[in-house]
Parts: sequence; structure tokens; C-alpha cells
Amino acid sequence: MFPRRAPGHRLATAAVALGLLCSLNTSAWAGARDPAHGSARITRVPSAAGSETPLSGFAIRSTADVGDSAAAVSSPGYPAKGWYPAGPRSTVLAALLADGVYDDPFVSTNLQKIPKSPFQVPWWYRSDFSVTDPAHRTYLDFSGVISAADVYVNGRQVATTADVIGAYTRHELDVTSLVKDGTNTVAFRIQPNNPNKNLTMGWLDWLQPPPDQNMGIVRDVLVRRGGPVALRDAHVVTKLAVPSLATADLTVKAQARNDSDVPVTAEVSGTVAGVTLTRSVELAAHQTRTVTFAPADTPGLHLTSPRVWWPAGMGGQPLYDLDLTASVGGTASDTAHESFGIRDVRAPLNPDGARQYSINGRRLLIKGGGWSPDEFLRWDRPYVEDRLEYAVDLGLNAIRLEGHIEPDEFFDLADRLGVLTLPGWECCDKWEGQTNPGESGEKWTAADYRVAQASMAAEAARLRDHPSVVSFLIGSDAAPDATIEKNYLDALDAADWSVPVVPAASDKSAPQLGGSGMKMTGPYDWVPPGYWYAKREGGATGFNSETSAGPDVPTLDTLRRMMSPAELDTLWKNPEAKQYHRSPSATFGTLKVYDAALTGRYGAPKSLTDYVRKAQLAQYENVRAQYEAYERNQTDTSKPSTGVVYWMFNSGWTSLHWQLMDRYLDQGGAYFGAKKANEPLHVQYSYDDRTVAVVNNRHTPVSGLTARATLFNPDGTQKYDKTVTGVSVQGDGAHSTAIALPASVSGLASTYLVRLTLTDADGREVSRNVYWLSTKADALDWARTDWWHTPTTSYADLTGLSSMAQVPVTATASTTEADGTSTTTVTVRTTGTGKTPSLLTDVHLVDANGRPVLPVRWSDNAVSLWPGESATLTATYRTADLHGSSPQVRVSGWNAVERTVPAGAPAPSVPVPVSSR
Repeated sequence: MFPRRAPGHRLATAAVALGLLCSLNTSAWAGARDPAHGSARITRVPSAAGSETPLSGFAIRSTADVGDSAAAVSSPGYPAKGWYPAGPRSTVLAALLADGVYDDPFVSTNLQKIPKSPFQVPWWYRSDFSVTDPAHRTYLDFSGVISAADVYVNGRQVATTADVIGAYTRHELDVTSLVKDGTNTVAFRIQPNNPNKNLTMGWLDWLQPPPDQNMGIVRDVLVRRGGPVALRDAHVVTKLAVPSLATADLTVKAQARNDSDVPVTAEVSGTVAGVTLTRSVELAAHQTRTVTFAPADTPGLHLTSPRVWWPAGMGGQPLYDLDLTASVGGTASDTAHESFGIRDVRAPLNPDGARQYSINGRRLLIKGGGWSPDEFLRWDRPYVEDRLEYAVDLGLNAIRLEGHIEPDEFFDLADRLGVLTLPGWECCDKWEGQTNPGESGEKWTAADYRVAQASMAAEAARLRDHPSVVSFLIGSDAAPDATIEKNYLDALDAADWSVPVVPAASDKSAPQLGGSGMKMTGPYDWVPPGYWYAKREGGATGFNSETSAGPDVPTLDTLRRMMSPAELDTLWKNPEAKQYHRSPSATFGTLKVYDAALTGRYGAPKSLTDYVRKAQLAQYENVRAQYEAYERNQTDTSKPSTGVVYWMFNSGWTSLHWQLMDRYLDQGGAYFGAKKANEPLHVQYSYDDRTVAVVNNRHTPVSGLTARATLFNPDGTQKYDKTVTGVSVQGDGAHSTAIALPASVSGLASTYLVRLTLTDADGREVSRNVYWLSTKADALDWARTDWWHTPTTSYADLTGLSSMAQVPVTATASTTEADGTSTTTVTVRTTGTGKTPSLLTDVHLVDANGRPVLPVRWSDNAVSLWPGESATLTATYRTADLHGSSPQVRVSGWNAVERTVPAGAPAPSVPVPVSSR
């Protein structure tokens, strides 16, 4: 996240049709319009062979407001007066929001106030581009049309909705005969979207759906130029020697296509990984041939000591480049470029039937989160990069994309950051209409089978060279039937897909692939922390593809940005109230289950502030327990855990559930609970057997550790203390049991604190973890488990936390800046004469007006300090995000009063009683 990396760019060259659909190519346009005249700027398209120019935007208008013919609308010079400007990747509603037609949909119920009727008719997308040499071949190349489109160029129809249909199908159209010197026009007549009727994108129960159902064009439309021979489908198949990693074989493939009416001889040349490639290819008129370079004919493609790609935390992320040029008569006709990584991914089923991933010969626990794009599918590269860097900061190694498969840049970023990705089709709408009769998706027509296969072909060709992509899930809640599975697998095989294909995210099977090795047993709503340690249902065994304890109430800063005062009042006072910012689902429409647990365990909230501070504690302990349980069980000999995907990593709008950080990238209890659990070397408490375990996620074994466990009453009175030296733990997720806490301790209060510390052989503290527990355990009614949770019949008593005395804390902060990145260093220290610790001390970076500076990456946060203890924390962020303000730090916590101190320069120690806000 800091400093910003140079943007990666992948030139997608694979044509997909597989003979299934008409192909077209992506184009880009200058999409601003003159407000007075509605005219659009023109995208200048160079003549250079192999150039790919994205249209920089569109002018859009409802067909209900356009009486002119399609030929007129798609002709140069058409006066698009009163049309709305849209970006190069824009849904209809995204464009209208940008133009100020509707109020901020993330605030209150503004989204609900947007009418649906304007989006139940087709909309025109219109763009102009210019060329200076029409003798060169010109193609349109695009995907991301939602839901279907008629396409016109210079007044002529070049494709129909029967050809251009489905969000993921890719299309290439040779429009050379229609393009003229000067200004040219392309127009799309976009059809309305219905996720239950179209193989596109829907939102299920994630959030309140957009009124336009995301109709529009959400990926680049490219104008491609070239000569008589086109290069398409360039890619590299890698084979890494495992486990030695000493060698790797590269096989380069590309399609050489003669688009002229006469035979030609093309010279295909280039480089890959420093190896020179050259081949002469004879092509008849309109013939396509596969050009292959392999170690057998190009010995340099057998690499020794290859630079191997690893996930973050396991090694580096080196990438290689492939560059090819097709020349005819010594003149370049087309070029292709691909980046790729060398790595080996395997995911067989273990003896328990769970899918076990390994990369480069090393087994790993998939620790992930479910990805959501922006609700209106607006692409914002820095915002996406910030979220992916949050994933690395949290110690996660994977992101699951259930549908909503993001543009190329997303996977470029994942490659460079070392974040594994698990893309796949979504559940419950048209994608599973043929195989999931309990949901709302319609049955498939013959055309749907073709669209689905073309979608799989397009995505396989687009994703196969990305080392971050380690699977494709061809089913979600349901697995495909034999026909659909065969179509998918044929498309994947044709694309040289080399990583595991998973039939479903649930415990389902497909005829060829067999069992999924995954489970989708919930929960999706509140369960107590101890739930995760049971090796049943959603507990820490096997691969849980989507699960969490449901609600994740944001910070008070964010709540005040997204909800009205009346809505905030209802939030903490009325658990039965429907919460618009939770879900359209009747199951998840309220916070009833969550609020009952919050009151039952912590006591009834006394105010909004009290409600939010209790929520942060509850979310910290639950998210931490979820990841910790899966961490601890990953190397068990019986029913080990192999993967867990937190549902969800983020939300596409301002939400009250399923998110580790909120829409504005603020961080609360859920975020820091996950960050704590996923430390590389970690000491943790086990809710099931009261043991203290040390988990080592590094590759190298560690020895000479000292583990200490101390129990306290809420007033800070120590009731138990035990230290164990000489603790050793193997690497790659192994754990050692260091201490077994006694079942009862004399004088221990019904609510108590456990402080765990781990020090290395030199006496340095390498992990600290603090728990708030009860002598009364949460009781689960396993017999009444349903698909979304297991009911709790009685709650742990954590009400004793409310009796904790306020604790004085001092805070000092200073800030340095270099190359656009600021680092604020904060030292917090407990003072005073009492024994009570400061529980979950939170430090927020804010500007001069008290507003959070986001995004920010903390070295640590939400720390608990005993009297006399201190912690030094660092926050790294973009200086520009201060917007010219001086930085400040707002220190708060469970049992003190909020206070803010300056951080613009080193300052004297200022007493700050720390409390939650």
C-alpha cells in the first residue's frame, strides 16, 4: 500500500470463441462530454502493429429518450446532446451517480430511493475513436457486457444480442472494412440485466442490490490495430521440478491467424525469460495455426535455478515476461505480451476427503476472505490495491471471488503482492439454475450452455498465466451436471489450464472431478468463539469455503457516515428492527441473534457508544478464534483443517455484516482480531481444552521459546501464573502445546483475563495475546443447527468487564515523511497506581478535524497493557490522505476516556485516559 507500486498492465491477447460465439475486441474512448453540447472527446488510436487502445469512456442515454435510429446513433457526428458521460468501465447507475443524478447510495436509505424503472429498458453506449491509417486492420475486443448488446460501427450493425451476451464472454470483431480515416463511432445497445435470467452477476444476500442490476460495460473496450497476421492466445505453460525447485520447463504457445485473402509467411519471434524465440509459419488465406516453442526444440526453455513465485510470507513474487512479434515481409504485423510466474500448485483430497493445497511442494493452510467488488462495479485501482495490501497485512494468503471476477489489473496486483486467488462462478442465480432447484435461477436454454462454455474459455485464457490464480471453482453451492462439467473442462483443457479445478465450494461432487473437498456448512450469523474448535459443522476441520459469525459492526466513525441519527438510535435500541445496511435476505435482515449475544455476554448496551465498543470486543474475540482454531488444527493427524475463507473479506457498500474492514477501509475489532490470529509466530488459547499452543507459520522450525500464561480478575488481581521454557515448534503451520490451564483457579472471578506471552531465546517478546473469558461457558444447541448458524442456549458471563476501573494512559506521537509516505510512531503507556490493565487499547490516526486518515497500516493495534507497560506502534499511510492537515492520534480503549494528541512532531508525554469511543 505504501509506497504505491507502478501499475502492472497485462495485454490480454487470447481470443476465446471456441467456435461458440461471435468474437469481438475491446476498445477505449475518451468519455467526457461537453456539458453544453453533449459531444464526446475522441479516442486517438495509433496505427502501430499490436497496439491496444482502450476507449476512454462513453456517452450513454436510455433508449426511451432516444428516438433516432441505431444507424444514426452509431454514426460519426451524431449530436449526443443531453447524454450522460460514463467512464470506460461503467454500469448505467455508476455513470448517473458520477453525474450527480442521485444522492450518495452508501448513506442511509438513499439507494432504496433510486427508481428501478429507468433500467428496465435498453441503454445506448456511444463512443468515437479516430484512426489515420485505415489500411491497417482494426478490431474491437471486449468482454464485460451486462447483460447483452447489439453492436454498431459507423451506422452498421456488426453483432446482435444473440452474439454478445454474458458478462464473461469475450468477443473479437474485425471491423477493418467499416473503419475510415478520421472519426469513427462504435455504439452498444445494452439490454437490461436479470441475474436469474442471464449468466452475468448478481448480489444474492450480500447487500441491497443496485436498481440497475449492474447493466452496462464493466471491462475495457479495446481498439486493436495490426497487419495481415494477428497473434492471439499467447501464453506460457510452466512445469516446475518439485520438490527440488532446481529446474523448470517452459512451453510457449500462440495462435498465428492470417486475416488476409492471400497466403503469407509469418515470422514469429520474441523472447521469454531471456531466451530468444523464432519460427517461420506458412499460413493459407484465413488460416490459423498454433505456434509452439518447447524445450525439445528450444533447449533454453529448460531453465536451471528458476526464480520461483511464492505467496506472501513464503518467499518472493518474481515474474517473467513473454514478448512475441509476428512479421510479414520484414514488417511487424502484430505483437503480444504476457507476464507469468513459475510455481507448482496441487490440491488433492486428503484421507478425510478435504482438499489440501500445496504450493511448490510445501503444504499450506488456505487463510482467506470472500471478495466483493464495489456494488456498482466501479474500478478503482488504488482502492483495490489498498484492500489487497490489507489482506497481506492481516496475514491472509488467499481471496475467493465467487463470481464478480475482477478485471486483469486485479490479478496483476495479486501476482505482485503474493495473494492467492480462488475465482469461480457464483451460486443461486442463473449460473446454478440448471443444478440448484432450491434457488431462483431459471433453467438453462441451449444458448445458455454455449454462453457458459464461452465464459469459461474466456476466463481460463485470461487467468491462466497469473501465478496468483490457484484454482477455478466451476460450482458454488451446487456442482455442475455432467454436460455442464464437460463443457467447462473442455474449455479449460483447450486453454492449457494447469491448476486444480474444483467442482463446488460446497460438499458436492461432479461426475468427472468427483468430490469438491470443501464444505459450506456455515455459520453465517453469530456463534460463540468456542464454536470454531469443534470438529463438526463449520468448525476447524477440512476446508470451509465461506464462514463467519456474521455481523461486523463498523467503527463509530463509519456508522456516523453511513446512517442517519434516527437509524443509529434504532441500531442499538431495537434488535428486532430491520437493518437496511445488513441484507435483503429475510434470514439476515435484523441483528437479533447478534444483539442477543452481545447483551447476554457483555450486558445490555447503555448508548450507541457502548453498543459499538462492545461490538468491537465481540468481533475481535470471534474473528480471532475462527482463524486461530483453523491455524491450530492444520497439522492434526485426524481431521485436520485445510482451508478457511472468512465470509466476507470486505463489503461492496456500507454494511453491518460480513466484512473484516468497512467500506471506507477503517479497521475495528474484526480487523485486528484477524491480524492477531495470523501472526507468523503466535501464542494462542484453545477454547476447547484450555491449552496454550504455539503455532509457527514460518517454514523454519523455532526452538528456545518461553511461553507464559497469567490469569487476572478484571481489577488486575493476579490469580495464576505459569512459565514454560524450552518450547520448540516445527515450521509450516505446526503447533506445540506449551501449557494446560487448570480447570479451576481459586478466587478467580466469573469474568477473567488471560495474558499470554511468547519470548524468544534472547528474551524478546515475539507474541502477546490477551483473552477475556468466563468460568461459565457458552452453550451450543448442536441439534438445532441449520444452514446459517447453531443456536446458543446460554452465554458466557463477560459482564465483569464493565466493572474495570478507568486506566490512565500516556501517549506520545511523532511523524516522518518521505517520498509521499508518512509514518507516525505512537508510544502508549499505562500509568497510575492501580493494578487494572487497559483492555484493547485502540489508536486511530486522525486529521485536524478528527476524521480517520485511511487507509493506514499499523504494525500492531488493539493492544492490552498492564500498569507500567508500554507499546510502540507505527502507522504507515499516504501523506496525501491527510489532505494538508496535521496528523493526530486518537487513543481509546475499553476502560478509559478518549483523548487525542498531536503527531506532527515529537511531543512531550501527554496523559491520556484511554477508553472506547
